[in-house]
Amino acid sequence: QVHLVESGGGLVQAGGSLRLSCAASGRALNTYWLGWIRQPPGKEREFLGVQGWSGPGIGYPDSVLGRFTITRGKDTETVYLQMNSLKPEDTAVYYCVAGLMFTKTVDDYEFWGQGTQVTVSS
Repeated sequence: QVHLVESGGGLVQAGGSLRLSCAASGRALNTYWLGWIRQPPGKEREFLGVQGWSGPGIGYPDSVLGRFTITRGKDTETVYLQMNSLKPEDTAVYYCVAGLMFTKTVDDYEFWGQGTQVTVSS
């Protein structure tokens, strides 16, 4: 069992930056890929990427490539999403997710946080 709690969401102006944090609790967290999925209002969920403990982060979609960076905390209990050059279309609920393998299929992730709202104003 893995419990995930996101924080750091809020309102930011276009062009600004925001860093989301996810605190994980449970056993053997070093075996889990941790990362992020988002869902804009009225849109389908979008995989953003996950970071393995001993491997690099993989999976940035073209919509965020070069602007978003996922990093994994050394203590295995945290994962971050650094968002730069934010655009109004980045407005979404951002979910922290955990899984035992790398996958870009959102339904494959068993553990989800409650989500944190990010709103980007123009």
